[in-house]
Amino acid sequence: MKSAAVHRVEGLSLALLASIFWGLSGVCVQFLFQRRGVSVEWLVATRLLVAGGLLLVISFLRGKDLFRIWKHKKDRWGLLVFGIFGMLSVQYTYFAAIKYSNAATATILQYLGPVIIFLWLALRKREWPGALEWVSLALAVGGIFLLVTHGDPGSLVISRGALIWGLLAAVALAVYTLQPAALMTRYDTPVILGWGFLTGGIVLAMVAPPWKVAGTWDVYTYLNTGYIIFFGTIASFYAFMVAVRLVGPKPASLMATSEPLAATGVGILWLGIPFGGMDWLACGCIITSMVLITLFPGGSMRE
Repeated sequence: MKSAAVHRVEGLSLALLASIFWGLSGVCVQFLFQRRGVSVEWLVATRLLVAGGLLLVISFLRGKDLFRIWKHKKDRWGLLVFGIFGMLSVQYTYFAAIKYSNAATATILQYLGPVIIFLWLALRKREWPGALEWVSLALAVGGIFLLVTHGDPGSLVISRGALIWGLLAAVALAVYTLQPAALMTRYDTPVILGWGFLTGGIVLAMVAPPWKVAGTWDVYTYLNTGYIIFFGTIASFYAFMVAVRLVGPKPASLMATSEPLAATGVGILWLGIPFGGMDWLACGCIITSMVLITLFPGGSMRE
């Protein structure tokens, strides 16, 4: 049998791999939007439908009961809420933020999600934040200020659309994280994710049919789309879930802070994303905020 140390190394490595996959996926999304003219709606709908279908097929081959969750009214409604207001909203808002800015900015803004989770739990449990939690909040707010103004409160250095969609992506990430918690204790996680992907994809497909394809399609378009679906969605989610099982949610979440760094580094090298000193400082503030909240959650972050 493997030792605890080996399991820990494997778990942390998988969490790091998942975060890198996610970060690279954001850069691929930016490439498709800005250089190939692919629409947000088409890409989100296609990603959700294909990834959801494949996850359910994999779960079925592993002998999981795919339809047990639909037999209980409360769980059925919970799954629908997760698919539409969790999975679909977090995907769409993040992709829209990339369209209006770039992968680095969108990813950094989305990483305010853990701060929103902390605030929600603190309000729900009516507990005041501790000293480190106030520091975390100050870092998060300061990071946003530096990212969107570069220190000048009289100007915006990113578009209003990028700011709005980025903040909505952070809220959606919080909903996506908190809402399915009860379902995760009763059903297999890949089954919930699969139905969540598929449900969100079906809803969006009613508005933006995936067979109405737009954009310029060449080998690079296909490669980037394939990466987003298979590595940026299926492989990354699966790797992160295994990591959580091996080392727990806190260490896995800490490793996930590599995502904005991966998105930023690759975006600068590949797509020439303009990223200056103020942007790096903002990125550092928000990542530090998340690390502090994860390492020292206090009472309000404990369920």
